[in-house]
Amino acid sequence: MKKQGIFFMVMVLLCGVLAACSSGNKASGDNDVDLRIWSFTDELKKPIKTFEEKNGVKVELTIVPIADYPTKLKPVLESGVGAPDVFTGEIAFLKQWVDAGYWENLSQDPYNVDKMEDKYVPYTFDLGKDKEGNVRAVSWQTTPGGIYYKRSIAKEVLGTDDPNRVGSMLNSMENVFKVAEQMKEKGYRMFPDEGALRWFSQGTNPQPWVNKDNELKLTKERIEYMDYAKELREKSYTALAPEWSPSWLESMDKKVKVKENGQQVETEVFSYVLPTWGLHSVLKPNVKDSAGDWAVTNGPTPYFWGGTWLGVYSKSENKELAYKFVKMMTQEDEFLTDWAKETGDVLSYLPVTEQIKSDFSDEFLGGQNNYEFFLKQSEEIDAGIVTKYDQQIDTLFGNAVREYVEGKKSKNAAIKEFYEKVKNAYPDITVPKS
Repeated sequence: MKKQGIFFMVMVLLCGVLAACSSGNKASGDNDVDLRIWSFTDELKKPIKTFEEKNGVKVELTIVPIADYPTKLKPVLESGVGAPDVFTGEIAFLKQWVDAGYWENLSQDPYNVDKMEDKYVPYTFDLGKDKEGNVRAVSWQTTPGGIYYKRSIAKEVLGTDDPNRVGSMLNSMENVFKVAEQMKEKGYRMFPDEGALRWFSQGTNPQPWVNKDNELKLTKERIEYMDYAKELREKSYTALAPEWSPSWLESMDKKVKVKENGQQVETEVFSYVLPTWGLHSVLKPNVKDSAGDWAVTNGPTPYFWGGTWLGVYSKSENKELAYKFVKMMTQEDEFLTDWAKETGDVLSYLPVTEQIKSDFSDEFLGGQNNYEFFLKQSEEIDAGIVTKYDQQIDTLFGNAVREYVEGKKSKNAAIKEFYEKVKNAYPDITVPKS
């Protein structure tokens, strides 16, 4: 080897050592990474690219499928080994995590995020607080829901496709069933499946599954929902297309075959019950022929579904840079304005929504301004109904409703088994006596 070559190799090694020594708080293993972020969704890819360009840093994004996310992230957060500086949380496990100490207290100096409370949609801000009222996580979005429907079918059956007029025909469960009967008479199906109604099972007086005394509450409205679901099935008001199934997705844009009176008939689904993100993540990717023939309106009661919160890891060594990313995602006017216009995401940050809401229209929805509709719906949502038990109890209740709808159990037997399964899952919860 020539001397020049040896000298070059020595300098390369020396530069590597110096770089390692100057890496400061950066995690070992990749000295080029300034910030590490974990999420269950890829929606942060573009914001991260923007953040890198603005700040001259490198960010590593780790995406873990939502089904595995809590179990893979929790041990990392508890040990601190390989932990992210910023991580996201979904509504299903948000209430557990804000109280677990994994996220930094953003109410304290130098963040003082609680002073900005009036700049956010109330329920999204409240859900990011721990039991003491400290802000642990913030969301840039609000995810209220509505009923997306096909305009052409509405015109044919209801005589109008106007969202306000259609909404007035769907403002109670009784009215929903009147429309469902009209749809059936014309050969259509109101919903893809019975589960579509579950978002309205809270009724006009929503209550948490578990109250402050740790008691399970199966409200009158939830019990009534069981009968509504049964009626949908028995009167053939649905296309028997379970949520997220191939038939559920197919029926968004095509006619589907269903069994009726022992025969197969072809039908078309009128409406889908979905939140804000359902437009961009569910409908648009699965609809081609009927794009532009859709609109969104209210159902019997307001509801919300999902949402993404993010915060700074409480043991991060890069808290200043980590919060800078959180701040960009949740408070920066220029970024959020561009983000909303590019993605259609309905923001929770009111200073920006007030500026942009009147200019929105979506060609997929026939030019409708769905932004103003969803912001109005978000005002009606109460964060107090969310508990850390919701995901599991919702699943158990859904199973009980299905057993009743399919005739496998009587309503009383399904409810009794529901109580037993909740008690087995959460022995500390007091369940009603059967």
